[in-house]
Amino acid sequence: MIYKYLLLFTILFTIQSTAQNKIQGQVNLENLPLQGASIQIESLKIGENSGKNGNYIIKNIPDGTYKLKISFVGLKTIIQTVQVKNNQSLNLNFNLDFEDTLDEVVVSANMRAVSRIDSPMPVDVISKQFFFKNPTANIFEGLQTVNGVKPQINCSVCNTGDIHINGLEGPYTMVLIDGMPIVSGLSTVYGLSGIPNSLIERVEIVKGPASSLYGSEAIGGLINVITKDAYKASRFTADIFSTSWAETNIDLGYSTKVGEKANVLTGVNAFYYDTPIDNNGDNFTDLTLQKRASIFQKWNFNRKSGKAFAVAGRYFYEDRWGGEMQWNKKYRGGEEVYGESIYTSRYELLGNYEFNTALPLRATFSYTNHDQNSVYGSTQFLAKQRIGFGQLLHTKIYGRHDLLVGAALRYNYYDDNTPATHQVNEHVMPSIFVQDDYKLTDKQNILLGVRYDYNSVHGSIVTPRIAYRYKFTDFDVFRINAGTGFRVVNLFTEDHAALTGARDVIIVDELKPERSYNINLNYLKKIYGDTGNYYSFEASAWYTYFTNSIIPDYDTNPNQIIYANLNGNAISKGISLNGDANLTNGLKIMAGVTFMDVNKTEDRITTRQMLTERFTGTWTIGYDIPNTKFTIDYTGNIYGGMRLPTLGPLDPRREYSKPFSIQNIQVTYKGMENFEFYGGVKNLLNWTVNKGNPFIIANANDPFDKNVTFDPNGNVIPTPNNPYGLSFDPSYSFGPNQGIRGFVGVRYNFR
Repeated sequence: MIYKYLLLFTILFTIQSTAQNKIQGQVNLENLPLQGASIQIESLKIGENSGKNGNYIIKNIPDGTYKLKISFVGLKTIIQTVQVKNNQSLNLNFNLDFEDTLDEVVVSANMRAVSRIDSPMPVDVISKQFFFKNPTANIFEGLQTVNGVKPQINCSVCNTGDIHINGLEGPYTMVLIDGMPIVSGLSTVYGLSGIPNSLIERVEIVKGPASSLYGSEAIGGLINVITKDAYKASRFTADIFSTSWAETNIDLGYSTKVGEKANVLTGVNAFYYDTPIDNNGDNFTDLTLQKRASIFQKWNFNRKSGKAFAVAGRYFYEDRWGGEMQWNKKYRGGEEVYGESIYTSRYELLGNYEFNTALPLRATFSYTNHDQNSVYGSTQFLAKQRIGFGQLLHTKIYGRHDLLVGAALRYNYYDDNTPATHQVNEHVMPSIFVQDDYKLTDKQNILLGVRYDYNSVHGSIVTPRIAYRYKFTDFDVFRINAGTGFRVVNLFTEDHAALTGARDVIIVDELKPERSYNINLNYLKKIYGDTGNYYSFEASAWYTYFTNSIIPDYDTNPNQIIYANLNGNAISKGISLNGDANLTNGLKIMAGVTFMDVNKTEDRITTRQMLTERFTGTWTIGYDIPNTKFTIDYTGNIYGGMRLPTLGPLDPRREYSKPFSIQNIQVTYKGMENFEFYGGVKNLLNWTVNKGNPFIIANANDPFDKNVTFDPNGNVIPTPNNPYGLSFDPSYSFGPNQGIRGFVGVRYNFR
């Protein structure tokens, strides 16, 4: 009897075995065999890795319909639905492409889309996923772990700031949305807040002069915020988080189709913080109280010609104040209780239209209106700025020549209530520019470009540039760039210290435009390992020489800020190293370090630039915990010592800061469809500016200098009540006053 059962079992087993299916084929990268790619049927928890020749085979697949996932670290994942039955042998070949975050398409270097590795100028690309690793309320804070980029706090009271690139101050950086300049002059300080993170596709950063394409303000670099395409955006997204300091940030995004002609993307950002905290005991708020709202909308129109047409707008409002703990709005502008209160209202319009003509033509435009109502103690600052910008572009490849020709027109209106602005500053600046990216060989190309601007005040300004690229392999490229930049100065729109009323502002002679001359070397190497691991290494070196530099002089007189064109030169030089590793075990590492020397020479005396560190380091370490839905992200930065604006020989505060580090950790859970839950700790080391200093704000107990004694020359005389001889000054700020804090949040993404 037992033999009958054995025979029956054998027959059934044989039938079952022959009923199995298999899938086989080859995985390629750019039509070359790719080893180490993962081919998985996740629902069955079976799969294989491609071999040395790119081949794979998955056997013993039951009849059914499955999703086949083909992936490789650093490359775009392919998911394909397959159906197998009746002992089928299915042959499927796949050709993977580069992931956007690693072989990115960039637009900032050429005003058109090119592969990052084919761009003649190096461009850093920050993906939207990068900002999830350390969630922040705005782009300004989100860039704190980007190598060579530093959000700089400029005031201990109102916490306004700017972005430093390679040690150069904020006014040297141009900020754009979708290639259109929207942050410059007055809005440099405030315009970076309130850009909804939910709308960001990526951020492109060019380090070094870009004036030959973008004109004034791009003298030290540019930051281009690229928003999502309404056609590709998720239907609804939400990102909400709160901290143990009772800060709350809300980012919402919504995409919808309007008839057959358009898709619309809407983003809303709101930030609320209304809890005065004074942990350092100086009776001043450690963190500025803020109520901020921003709404952004972008329309992508579907034209029969297939040509691009997009229009976008943003409105931003913020009410922020910092000051003595007992301050409220009834004291605004008075001399009873000190506070710095800023009301900011601005709107922006921008657009892009591609003409349906035989000759490729594209028109772009932007318009910003910024209205600021501020008080710094009893000093009122009222300012209005309007900037209109339009340009017409022609781009086309003629044989080996990739040609770009453009004409631009910029309108600038500025007025404030300071004595320095005796009349409305209003001018128009027309420009023309041409650029040729010439392909010498399959591996070499050279770029030549020149821009001509005419300023009604300063006359003609010419900014040429040249770039050379040698591509050893598809993963190995060397670049050398040289160019010039310029900056037309609106002084009071850019330096917060000039507005506090704490120091007298002295302007020496008529200020001339600043000029820069730059050379940059860059080498990029990518490595794809046999086991599927990905590595990249990038090294850069730069040297920038400035003439007519306008650097505030805090040293000659501690009660004055003296502005004049430098009778000498300023130099920024350094090297930068970046490394990435994406491993198949779930570990991802990004790290970078920058060493720099930024100084000025006047009357044969060389000094370091104020608030510029010798070195910076940044890192982002992520780990997907195996067999779980959890990810850990550890991010941080370290800054070297920097020269600080002390107020004289008796000032007990450090003249040079010591190195400091801000570190954060986050845990994310992705176990629910469409949802992510995250939480963590910011500033793990609990570092604040007051570490090692007796106080931060000078003469904080007498913010209106009512008890300060001055000599005939305006110098403070030490007294028993003021032994250090200080007047009130909140400009001694080089990092956060906000210590360790926890945070929790949730993201929702509905495709």
